[in-house]
This record gives sequence, C-alpha cells and structure tokens, in this order.
Amino acid sequence: MEARAIQYTVRQSARKMRLVIDLIRGRAVPEADAILRFSKKRAAKQIHKVLKSAVANAQQAALRQNEAFDADRLRVKYAVVNEGQTLKRFTAAAMGRATPIKKRTSHVEIHVASDTAPVPAPAASAAAATAEPKAKAKKQAAPSKAKTQKKTQKKTKKTKKASK
Repeated sequence: MEARAIQYTVRQSARKMRLVIDLIRGRAVPEADAILRFSKKRAAKQIHKVLKSAVANAQQAALRQNEAFDADRLRVKYAVVNEGQTLKRFTAAAMGRATPIKKRTSHVEIHVASDTAPVPAPAASAAAATAEPKAKAKKQAAPSKAKTQKKTQKKTKKTKKASK
C-alpha cells in the first residue's frame, strides 16, 4: 500500500524546507508526526499538513481496496522539496532606483508506504542453523593451521642451514 500527497507553491524557500524534510525521510509515520509537531521551524507546519494528507490518502486507498489499514505501520518512503515559481517584486532604492526581491516558493511531495516486516524464524531452528556452519568452519580451519606450521618449520630449518 502506497499513497502520496503533494502541496504546490508553499510560500517558503526550498532550501529552508529541506532542513526539516531531511529529519523525517525514512522514518515511521508516528515518529515523523512527533518530530514535525514539536519542531520550531515554520516549514514543519506545512510539511506536517502534507504528511497528514498522505496518511489520509493511504487510508482512503485501503478502504477502496477493502484492505486492513494501520497508520502506525506506515513509513515515509519518499520525501522531497523542489523549487517552485519565484515571485519577482521590486522595492525602492536610493536615487530613484529599484532593487529586485525574489519571493521563493517550493513544492512538497511525500510518499508513504506500509512497512512490511519479515516474519522472524523460530529460535530453535535459528540456533541449530548457526551452530552447523561454525562446526564446519572449525574443521576446515584446523588443517590449514597445521599446514602453515609445517611451512614455518621448513623455513626456519633453511635459514639455520644458510647461516652455518
């Protein structure tokens, strides 16, 4: 189950909004909701609206497909802030001049998807599966140690003969 929500032309620069959206990317929806609710940034309010809308869209999609829905199992899969149109305005400056003002906007897009956790294997079979490879590894490691010891003994004999 995946749902998305997009808000266009938010009256804040994308650079400032990206600081907040980076905090929630990849997190569970309840955790992201808490982060946005208690953030002091102005962008958090707009992003929180988009997140709530994405969760509501996921709920509606689940109702249409007659599936079970749990908002706590959703995760922020994709969250991005892109630049929108820049509103160009002018203000008065010295000696009859005008200086430009750029009022930047941004587009917020959030995708949420259900978090499907894999079913853990039973503890007894997992313990047996890890014990067998360890035993095989020990058997294989023992002959290799013996070979290396023989090689070092031969080298020491050769060096002793060479030194005499």
